[in-house]
Amino acid sequence: MLLERTISQLDIGYVPDSVAEELGHLGYAQWLGALRGDAGYVVEAMRAYDLAKPFIRTSPAVAVFCQLLVDSVASPLRPLELKLPAPARRGGAKARRDVI
Repeated sequence: MLLERTISQLDIGYVPDSVAEELGHLGYAQWLGALRGDAGYVVEAMRAYDLAKPFIRTSPAVAVFCQLLVDSVASPLRPLELKLPAPARRGGAKARRDVI
C-alpha cells in the first residue's frame, strides 16, 4: 500500500533534474522506512522496482527512485549516498495563520 502511494507521489511528470533527485531520494527513504523489520530487503527492492518500472520514462523522480533500488542491491554492496533536503524554515505559526 505505501509502495503504491510512494510511486504515485513521485510520478508527477517532468521536473528539473535537481528536483527529481531530491524527490527520488525522499521516496526511497519513505519506502525504506515503511519496510517491515522481518522483510527480505532484496525481494522487497525488486518488487518495488517492478512496480515503479513502467513510470521511469515519464517521471524523472521515479527513475531516480528505481536507480537507488538497483544500486542498493548491486554487487559488491556499497553505501548509498542519500541526499535529503536541508532543514528549512517554512514560516511556522505565522504562515499557518496567514492562510486563514
